[in-house]
Amino acid sequence: MPEGSLPARFEAWFASRGWAPRPHQTELLRIVGDGRSALLVAPTGAGKTLAGFLPSLVALSERPPSRKARGLHTLYISPLKALAVDIARNLEAPIAEMGLPIRVETRTGDTPSHKRTRQIERPPDILLTTPEQLALLIAHREAAELFANLSCVVLDELHALVTSKRGDLLSLGLARLHRLSPNLTAIGLSATVREPDDLRRYLVPQTSHLRSHETGLGLGCRLLLE
Repeated sequence: MPEGSLPARFEAWFASRGWAPRPHQTELLRIVGDGRSALLVAPTGAGKTLAGFLPSLVALSERPPSRKARGLHTLYISPLKALAVDIARNLEAPIAEMGLPIRVETRTGDTPSHKRTRQIERPPDILLTTPEQLALLIAHREAAELFANLSCVVLDELHALVTSKRGDLLSLGLARLHRLSPNLTAIGLSATVREPDDLRRYLVPQTSHLRSHETGLGLGCRLLLE
């Protein structure tokens, strides 16, 4: 399958909804397929959240059935626990309708302790959480094993996270994640902002020179790459 193109069952799912993949969705799929991080700046209603999850959904759908990796594949971080719960609910529709072997769970302050324990022992494929819960997870004694196979971190409403005091807490969490999983890809999702480069630099470790490239995709959408 060419980089950036959708598998047949994903194309069929879009068609069943009367949709067509948008350029920024397939472009982000290509970028992440190349192992690069990116910031997607797009207005409300442009499908940026689905764009952020498409690389993970495609990768997990193509995972060999015999492969039972220990640890998370994708971590989604939201500024609001209610948003994390809503996004998890929205993800269930395409997963169920395409029959994808993907398990999605949320972890917020409302998650029962027994479920939190089980998420450490038998983590889902995709976990949706908040900066505060990430801080607790990376402090856990089994954090190294939990995040060893983490492939992607998706940061939604990044402009809201970075500009608050929680942004410092999250930056420490991201630094730790990059240490635990050196090949981690970061995807930032944001509404229109004045200085998107500040958000782009937030996504990746600052130990190496970043190559900046901006792609215009219509609908007011921009992709800023690592």
